[in-house]
Amino acid sequence: MTIPRELAPLNHGGDLGAARKLFPGAPEPFLDLSAGINPHPYPLPKFPEGLYARLPEQAALLELKEIAAKAYGAPSPAHVVVAPGSQILVAQAGFLLARGRACVLTPTYAEHARVAELAGHNVVEVAEIAQLADARIAIVVNPNNPDGRILATDTLLALADRLQKRGGLLLVDEAFMDVAAGGSSLADQVGRGNIVVLRSFGKFYGLPGLRLSFAIAAPEIASRLAAAPGPWPVSSAALIVGRMALANVAWREKTLTSLAEAALKLDVLLSAAGLEVIGGTSLFRLARGKEVAWLFRHLGEAGIYVRRFTEYPAWLRFGLPAGEEEWQRLNTALASFVAEKAIKAGQ
Repeated sequence: MTIPRELAPLNHGGDLGAARKLFPGAPEPFLDLSAGINPHPYPLPKFPEGLYARLPEQAALLELKEIAAKAYGAPSPAHVVVAPGSQILVAQAGFLLARGRACVLTPTYAEHARVAELAGHNVVEVAEIAQLADARIAIVVNPNNPDGRILATDTLLALADRLQKRGGLLLVDEAFMDVAAGGSSLADQVGRGNIVVLRSFGKFYGLPGLRLSFAIAAPEIASRLAAAPGPWPVSSAALIVGRMALANVAWREKTLTSLAEAALKLDVLLSAAGLEVIGGTSLFRLARGKEVAWLFRHLGEAGIYVRRFTEYPAWLRFGLPAGEEEWQRLNTALASFVAEKAIKAGQ
């Protein structure tokens, strides 16, 4: 039986089970560089005893919305929706409008197209932003994954205006906006009434397993989006950590600096290995080369897992190593790849 595309699982970074199947003889532990996640997560507190024995408190949820509104630049807490990951929000946004044409600006994160299709829309993947204007719902990732492309605020607002004239919605996934050099969030523009902004907590704060994300939208839209997760959208642990981390401006500023330095360090290693760095953010780098299939296999056999793209076989995406041991492991694997290439070239 053929599984419909919208129900079929997609390949993502961070799947070490898939890595071990591909490279069963690789040394453990795997060094997972396949996802754009901060390798230095926000430090977890000691949780109160009995935390998981009671339901999350509404007061804590409201406080998180207040802190998130300030951190992300939302007009008010009433504009903020808390959810256990962005995908449920994309699906719910799809149900806000009658079924129609959903356009996704590509290349980008593949789940958005799948989820929009699951919501009943006719999904079209387009390469130019002008092609989004006739959509019922237009989906843009800004900064983009995997190439880090940043769209100007004026460009997105002009698109939102065109969509609004025909009753359309602009959904902007700002999962990597925390590390967007020169990027500008649309969170303060959601009062226009047809813009929904998504923000991911787990990527910048290095805690994807906490399952915490946010939507920012006009209050009427926000209340409809919040209906899907229900009265207890995230765990008590997520409420505690989210409040602490989003309010910690000093940690944020220090982390932005250290991530930018690490991204530059990674660029040097990739360039030395003969790769061309063509984009990314300070959480991941996108590289292009002529022999990336060989490099992907070489790294995998060394226990280093990076992200490849079936549709773009000359691309590889690299996340950041965590500590000096991981940096050295990557450097050694890349250096041995260069040496293998030199030997092959001389034969």
